[in-house]
Amino acid sequence: MKGKILNYEVTTKSGVISGDDGKRYTFTSSDWKSTVVPKAGSKIDFAAHEGAAKDIYTDSISIGPGAKRLTAALLAFFLGGFGAHKFYLGYKAQGIIMLLVFWFGFILLGIPTGVIALISFIEFILYLSKSDEEFEQIYVIGRKPWF
Repeated sequence: MKGKILNYEVTTKSGVISGDDGKRYTFTSSDWKSTVVPKAGSKIDFAAHEGAAKDIYTDSISIGPGAKRLTAALLAFFLGGFGAHKFYLGYKAQGIIMLLVFWFGFILLGIPTGVIALISFIEFILYLSKSDEEFEQIYVIGRKPWF
């Protein structure tokens, strides 16, 4: 059966899955068969047995938070003025704002372009200074678009 992890507690090594059938199933780390750590929001495939999930596998391979953090940081450094890192993280409105301000900066003697470049550099530093877990929690799950 297909489903999604609603919650996983590292301390107790247990969690809850919402199945595509509308029911909720509990699970423990001993039932987890994938190599990646379970996390809330992950799509999974599992076998249901008396209200519990057994033989749980991730349903799709996703990019790890470390790779996503590094990619976002590099985009902020090299293409930050165009808002590339914002688009990469799924912040379309913020990406468009950065892109437009960057282009209007050429009309206004470069001052707005310099401000956008400074913001991108600050975000580059912030992305690199966060751990993979912090980055994932703040910018991917928490959806914090600025700083």
